[in-house]
Amino acid sequence: MSTQPAPGSKAPAFKNAPVVGGDYAPGATVSLADLKGRTVVLYFYPKDDTPGCTTQACALRDGWSDVSSRAAVFGVSVDSVEKHRKFIEKHSLPFPLIADPDHQLVDAYGVWVEKSLYGRSYMGTERTTFVIGPDGVVQAVLAKVQPAQHLKKLLAAL
Repeated sequence: MSTQPAPGSKAPAFKNAPVVGGDYAPGATVSLADLKGRTVVLYFYPKDDTPGCTTQACALRDGWSDVSSRAAVFGVSVDSVEKHRKFIEKHSLPFPLIADPDHQLVDAYGVWVEKSLYGRSYMGTERTTFVIGPDGVVQAVLAKVQPAQHLKKLLAAL
């Protein structure tokens, strides 16, 4: 298991990650290299259409004009492209979601962790956001952020 990149370190590269929504056509992929020269936000979340993840995504949707003028934003979870598509449609999300069922990104960014719920341990995605500068260097990490506080903290980091 990898560790999370810290501010000031080079962001882990990724290639050909399946993406849906935003300006991306069906079947599209995205690589970090494609985004060079732009500020990029990768916000990792546990699962589409769960209460906390929906709160977080809808807050980003509602603050989209403030966020989109400052960065290219991508939500990332281990859900499939199809689940992402349904989540986007159901909640009218204006930003793209990266499907990471093979754990390419969650492993590279150190957010696939052991979690615990009701005394049961399991592996899952830790809710964490990375702000990556135009030079590919991590500018900020918002770790274990509460869904309702995410937008405020993200705007402060941008």
